[in-house]
Amino acid sequence: MTATSTEKLGCDTSDMLTIHALFRRAFTDVPELVRGVEDGDTARMLPVADHVRELAGALHHHHAGEDLLLWDTLEQRAPACALHVGLMRSQHAATAAQLEQLGGLMDAWEEAAGAGEREAVAALLDEVRDTLLVHLGQEEAQILPTASTVMSQREWSLLHEHGMASIPRDRMFLQLGWILEVVPADERAGWLRTNLPAPARVLWRLVGRRQFAAHRARIYG
Repeated sequence: MTATSTEKLGCDTSDMLTIHALFRRAFTDVPELVRGVEDGDTARMLPVADHVRELAGALHHHHAGEDLLLWDTLEQRAPACALHVGLMRSQHAATAAQLEQLGGLMDAWEEAAGAGEREAVAALLDEVRDTLLVHLGQEEAQILPTASTVMSQREWSLLHEHGMASIPRDRMFLQLGWILEVVPADERAGWLRTNLPAPARVLWRLVGRRQFAAHRARIYG
């Protein structure tokens, strides 16, 4: 990635902290959501399983965006960061292997709805959580400070655009709801004003909040 000659280097990377908070919350909760499904309770299993698959897909796409848009740029512009970037790449590879294994375990659980299959999924989600929590903390400590000085705001914003492109239109309010859950309550109104145009804020108040509340209730019970 090459910044144009007129672009000022330096960017605000704080939006990544919000995304990381979302993943921390979601992947901390989800092993116990899986364990909370009773044997043979397919009515409860299906929304939880859909949630697991959606989370796994979101994490995979998030990491793919960083692989595409972040690591090469940091290595080129901040060679001293190369060891940290190498660590990030290896952690992404470890998570990708876990998520690939998860797909097969999910298939088995959804087919049998049994205790053994459920626990296999939950145990692997424990591993994903543990890998992810270490990775997110190290990325925040070792990568974001460097990115904030060597990338332009336009370049950084490409990560957000890549992430948004993966969200189906009919899931936008659901994604917004999950994000707002990790934004401190006294900051949510300001966050909405900063990140959503006025028509979208009106739609969230009139439609989106109820849609998300119903969706969350299906998953968390």
